[in-house]
Amino acid sequence: MPSIVAGGVTLHYEEAGRGDPVLLLPGTGARGRTWALHQIPALVAAGHRAIALDNRGAGKSGPAAPGLTVGDLVADAAAVLERVAGGPCHVVGTSLGAFITQELLLVRPELTASAVVMASRARPDPISLALAAADRQLAEAGTALPPAYDAVNRALQNLSPRTLADPEAAQDWLDILEMSPADWTDPGLRAQAQVTMDTDRRAAYAAIGVRTLVMSFADDLIAPPACGRELAAAIPGAEFVEIPGAGHYGYLEQPSAVNDALVRFLEDSPA
Repeated sequence: MPSIVAGGVTLHYEEAGRGDPVLLLPGTGARGRTWALHQIPALVAAGHRAIALDNRGAGKSGPAAPGLTVGDLVADAAAVLERVAGGPCHVVGTSLGAFITQELLLVRPELTASAVVMASRARPDPISLALAAADRQLAEAGTALPPAYDAVNRALQNLSPRTLADPEAAQDWLDILEMSPADWTDPGLRAQAQVTMDTDRRAAYAAIGVRTLVMSFADDLIAPPACGRELAAAIPGAEFVEIPGAGHYGYLEQPSAVNDALVRFLEDSPA
């Protein structure tokens, strides 16, 4: 199990393939292996070396202490880029992983050849702030939700109505989500839940000089396409693509469309 130690924390990663490296950053509480079903095979087939990181506090990486910040996670990603990727690298992130990527582009642009940010935004709104506050309250309460309830709640929040309207697909997702419930008693998830966008970052993102693709999912309730368009407008020269029939988990719901856009963008972004 490959890993490095950075900032006193063990950072676990998995890699596959050879060629231009691509660092993959998952969302809150997710492991790097969430990319393994669809994106890593597509990247390897396209001639890339895929490096999927477990952010601190998730998977096999070390614990995340209370008070975790996006700066801590950015520093972790930078350490992996320097010591594992070996220099400038394409970076792909979704949700929390996208927020990390966006901030990385500001503080360590020399480590990024290009960036793809999925299911993201440039500023909070009342719903995103309320959802983040609710997640923090749930985490602080240390309440273990019944797995079936957790599965239904996450399905409604993160999947497209198109997926939910398909009985077979909906049941498959409910089964998967029930087998991997969000454990709000876990210290790592509680720490990651504190890392949210609570300020308007549009002015800051105007300083990003790295080629960037913003990818939104048409039915995303957490980071709607309008937020993605606004984010793309804030980053000079950023490209924007909207994936239909997908919610916040769009990279898993519509992998073919996501992979086509991802690989096409990377082909035009040499390391």
